[in-house]
Amino acid sequence: MSIYDQDLDKNPANFVALSPTSFVERSAEVFGDLPAVVHGARRYTWAETRGRAARLAAALRELGAGRGTTVSVMLANTPEMIEAHYAVPALNAVLNTLNTRLDAALLAWQMQHCETALLITDREFSGVMKQALRVLRDEHGRTPRVIDVSDSEYNGPGERVGEFEYEALLAQHAPLALLAGPQDEWDAIAVSYTSGTTGNPKGVVTHHRGAYLNAVSNAATWNMPHFPKYLWTLPLFHCNGWCFPWTVAMLAGTHVCLRKVEPKAMFDAMRAHGVDHYCAAPIVHNMLINAEAALRAGISQRVRGMVAGAAPPAAMIEGMSNIGFELTHAYGLTETYGPAAVAARRDSWAGEDLAEQTRLNGRQGVRYVLQEGMTVIDPETMATVPATGEVTGEIMFRGNIVMKGYLKNPQATQQAFAGGWFHSGDLAVLEPDHYVKIKDRSKDVIISGGENISSLEVEDALYRHAAVMACAVVAQPDPKWGETPLAYVELKPGATITAAELIQHCRGRLAAYKVPREVRFEEIPKTATGKIQKFVLRQRARSASAIE
Repeated sequence: MSIYDQDLDKNPANFVALSPTSFVERSAEVFGDLPAVVHGARRYTWAETRGRAARLAAALRELGAGRGTTVSVMLANTPEMIEAHYAVPALNAVLNTLNTRLDAALLAWQMQHCETALLITDREFSGVMKQALRVLRDEHGRTPRVIDVSDSEYNGPGERVGEFEYEALLAQHAPLALLAGPQDEWDAIAVSYTSGTTGNPKGVVTHHRGAYLNAVSNAATWNMPHFPKYLWTLPLFHCNGWCFPWTVAMLAGTHVCLRKVEPKAMFDAMRAHGVDHYCAAPIVHNMLINAEAALRAGISQRVRGMVAGAAPPAAMIEGMSNIGFELTHAYGLTETYGPAAVAARRDSWAGEDLAEQTRLNGRQGVRYVLQEGMTVIDPETMATVPATGEVTGEIMFRGNIVMKGYLKNPQATQQAFAGGWFHSGDLAVLEPDHYVKIKDRSKDVIISGGENISSLEVEDALYRHAAVMACAVVAQPDPKWGETPLAYVELKPGATITAAELIQHCRGRLAAYKVPREVRFEEIPKTATGKIQKFVLRQRARSASAIE
């Protein structure tokens, strides 16, 4: 035993479990008079937000919530959703944020799988939730206690489905003295179901330590100042809003809630509330780029956007620069709490031309400051690939900002952590400066005549046409080549172009074998966060082909 092990034990004075609930307590204590939440006509300070969360926590505790209890929420980006992110972890219960676009059967399955005991649901979703609760009761024998939210900014139809009303419940309970959090920072803070881009959702269990560290990393990575004005365009149900509910609390910022994401509402909020930060998938940034210039009038502050969820095409990065917004490209997965890597900018990049700056900023980059490892590894040998930009491997993560594992799925957990690293499934190269660049997901590589084609490269060529709003490229079975690229395209409003013209456009930018053999103008299936569901398109491509 070392002398440094003698009589120098952990105790409550020198060791406290890390939990993002402490950020809420600090901001309420130090900056309690500052604005915390803006939603329509509603305004709450940090003291009021902390008080409302503490009342919710008291109510949930009385209803049985405690360590390991699952509290599911079916909520839009409203104050109640933010309060749930503060109240549920304070009880050491587990927050399950439900995707508002799922059908009743899948919602019921998820609530059964994570053993939901309590449910908070917005009246807008009462139709699907009523069905889901019926399935949950009849097929699974589970009857969670339900709390209804009647949001001040929602005027549409929707009946109450539960026995409690949110505001009345808060009024009946005195706030907890402390949003305490867990005794053990390894305890689960949330279970989030993968969004279904692969068609195989799994329950990703995250812990308090990881949520705390990713919240801090968000601020450090983005160089966020104190008191940011943060616009909620990213669904809070997605990876717990990439941990930004806790980042904003740490910095005593203002949550500007947005119930519906569309360009006018976003620009109006930016103008009215001085919004300076927001996060979104590429499709949302594209909406802003393609909006009428008049909608941006009067926005004089620097607006910084973070993009993740899919590799952004170069044309989108250039487009954001052209409208004066500063874009940071982050990368991650549900299993890494959302973004856990970033295309960290270097001062020297400013001297490059726009095309090179776009290429540099479009990479997945380097690990977050509090993530211990992120690199490209050969999954067969588990050796890091050479930093030449030419050898393909799999992006892997290691560190505290990695999930505990998949709920009730030990086999998938073991596979994901094989060799002591988390396997992302994304194929990439390691460039000479040790920045990572995705080439494709393993299942999205098209093998045509023995040659590998990156669907991302083909998509980027398509995005460079002014008529294209969204696109996705998948493999189509071919009797001669095995597979050829098939492009699904959505056009911008009012735009017209033929498939032949788009194919000709690609011929000027791609090797001949990479050019799409067919273009289909169809609506592209997406998740609620804007991720394109390629597994649906792959199935569509196969079913439309004579080759099985």
